[in-house]
Amino acid sequence: MANIISDETIEYVGILAKLELSAEERENAKKDIGEMLDYIDKLNELDTSGVEPMSHAFPVNNVFREDVPSEDDGREKTLANAPERGGDSFVVPKTI
Repeated sequence: MANIISDETIEYVGILAKLELSAEERENAKKDIGEMLDYIDKLNELDTSGVEPMSHAFPVNNVFREDVPSEDDGREKTLANAPERGGDSFVVPKTI
C-alpha cells in the first residue's frame, strides 16, 4: 500500500514542528513518512488476537524497599564522613 503524502501535509507538519524545509527536504520527508506509514500498515496485518495487551515490553516491578519506621535517621553515620562538624551539622566555609 503506497501511502502518498501530499505537499500540504508536509507543509502542515513543518508548521506544527516549526521547521523550514527546503524543497529537497520536503521531498525526503514525504518519502520517509510514506515508508513509515507503509510499515505501520504492514504491522496492522499481523494477527494479534491471542496477544495480551501490555504497557511495557518487559515486566515492571517495584524495586523500592518496604517502608519500615526506624528510630535511627542515619545522622551519625552521615556525619562520620564530615571533615568538620558542629553539633548535628556539617561545618562549611562561609560563602557570599
